Amino acid sequence: MSFRKVVRQSKFRHVFGQPVKNDQCYDDIRVSRVTWDSTFCAVNPKFVAVIVEASGGGAFMVLPLQKTGRIDKSYPTVCGHTGPVLDIDWCPHNDQIIASGSEDCTVMVWQIPESGLTVPLTEPVVVLEGHSKRVGIITWHPTARNILLSAGCDNVIIVWNVGTAEELYYLDNLHPDIIYNVCWNRDGSLFCSACKDKSVRIIDPRRGQVIAEREKAHEGARPMRAIFLADGKIFTTGFSRMSERQLALWDPENLEEPMALQELDSSNGALLPFYDPDTNVIYVCGKGDSSIRYFEITAEPPYIHFLNTFTSKEPQRGMGWMPKRGLDVNKCEIARFYKLHERKCEPIVMTVPRKSDLFQDDLYPDTAGPEASMEAEEWVAGKTAPPILISLREAYVPTKQRDLKVNRRSLLPEGRSTTPSNTGLSATPSSAMTPAAATSALSATAASGEGRQLTEEVLREVASLRALVAAQGERIARLELQLSRIENGDV
Repeated sequence: MSFRKVVRQSKFRHVFGQPVKNDQCYDDIRVSRVTWDSTFCAVNPKFVAVIVEASGGGAFMVLPLQKTGRIDKSYPTVCGHTGPVLDIDWCPHNDQIIASGSEDCTVMVWQIPESGLTVPLTEPVVVLEGHSKRVGIITWHPTARNILLSAGCDNVIIVWNVGTAEELYYLDNLHPDIIYNVCWNRDGSLFCSACKDKSVRIIDPRRGQVIAEREKAHEGARPMRAIFLADGKIFTTGFSRMSERQLALWDPENLEEPMALQELDSSNGALLPFYDPDTNVIYVCGKGDSSIRYFEITAEPPYIHFLNTFTSKEPQRGMGWMPKRGLDVNKCEIARFYKLHERKCEPIVMTVPRKSDLFQDDLYPDTAGPEASMEAEEWVAGKTAPPILISLREAYVPTKQRDLKVNRRSLLPEGRSTTPSNTGLSATPSSAMTPAAATSALSATAASGEGRQLTEEVLREVASLRALVAAQGERIARLELQLSRIENGDV
């Protein structure tokens, strides 16, 4: 009795990658030379952002998608950091908001004008200070508005409410070594992390606890990555004891053994995974490689199915990944990468060949849209909600985004502490009134006719609170500088 080998059928087996023409690339960009294992690029349906070389501090460039070709050397950048920028991430709920982490130990959130930059942007909407060492990881919450996570080389993870410039959760005792990456799950109730101690952890940030942990997920000492899949499984990339690059799939209910483990090759670059939850396809890009491998994740063994490889001549310094709503559905485009060369950003389009001009329902199930499922207050109170999905049948059209307003107040119940007492300094009293709130209060007072005297008292209180905020800010800056010097052994 003879058996014949059956090739598994998949509509993604024939996905092919195609670089765009030269005039559709972004040329003459001085990509950052920092050795940090970041993607150095972030993309959304309006802009492409690239971390670039900058003298006297850190900077990144924000270009409208249609501004291709040679980029003038005098093109304005976002340049408010005093140290090199290590990571950037676009807000999934506002296409004009981007966050950045830097070697200067700060996280900054920026609002990009609708039409892009015409002058250098030096003033962030908000500065978040809480790390004592460089901040190398930035990632937004997938479903709650204004929730941002940052991880630093101080082995600390902080969850922020950007809308109130407030530190919500300070997780300083969960990682004994440098954190390589952090990834939220689909609804943002948990996140997983990969650490230099070779462990993968699943963490509930609101309880501040490790839910599950797998030690030595990959035996090798080089950097690894861990990401959540749509069904709650965890996909990791790393190195074996013999320095061979590996892929693995894990069930969080049983982390004793991987569901699947594959060895790729023996190259040195860290493998960066990009996951499409709508199609269950994972694209794996190696830093310094000239290829993109892609795999389909299924519910039946062997679970990880190799599809194909896109290969080019030039190695990649970094890689950007376009959200699904930014793709061209009329061309059956299922993914688009923005490959960073030494002085160029080159879009690479992944398409599934189809003869029909009709909308392909199987390629484009409803995908996560730009609307948040809940507010930050609801998430802090314990609510969990999946992403709000949108159809791409009519093709996604970006709408005008509302401005990010920062109202410095506390979301947490009174008496609830999220930070150690020796680091928990607040730049703003919880009772402080913002200029916008003061204006609103004055308007209400005038409308009710309560008199000029009360108006003057409110104005005096606002002025005194502003002075107090400024003084507290200077004091915090001095204390953080002293703390940094002590930790670095300068004192």
